[in-house]
Amino acid sequence: QMVCTIDIHHPCLLLYPLPEWEIIEQKLSRLSSMNPVERRVQRLLLGHASECQMDGAGRLLIAPVLRQHAGLTKEVMLVGQFNKFELWDETTWYQQVKEDIDAEQSATETLSERLQDLSL
Repeated sequence: QMVCTIDIHHPCLLLYPLPEWEIIEQKLSRLSSMNPVERRVQRLLLGHASECQMDGAGRLLIAPVLRQHAGLTKEVMLVGQFNKFELWDETTWYQQVKEDIDAEQSATETLSERLQDLSL
């Protein structure tokens, strides 16, 4: 079982294994519904969450509203991100990668302590 929702920062979808999504739901339930920003995050993530089923060919069936958010058409990219996957339109993914690389190459900000200690 997988749960799919929108990414509120990028034009992609977030795809969680059900046990991971249940952890996210618990975290979201602890946000205050009286705080407008927290309420908006709850509404966007929970309101768009949908269980994804697989068809007989092993393809994930994604709700149309979710496909529209990410601009998914034919070719998609499934990108592993620790406890979840990001699902991108292929063209949008490559544009995002280029933007990220360009931003990193021209970055003038100081690396955080955690990034300074990261060895790849």
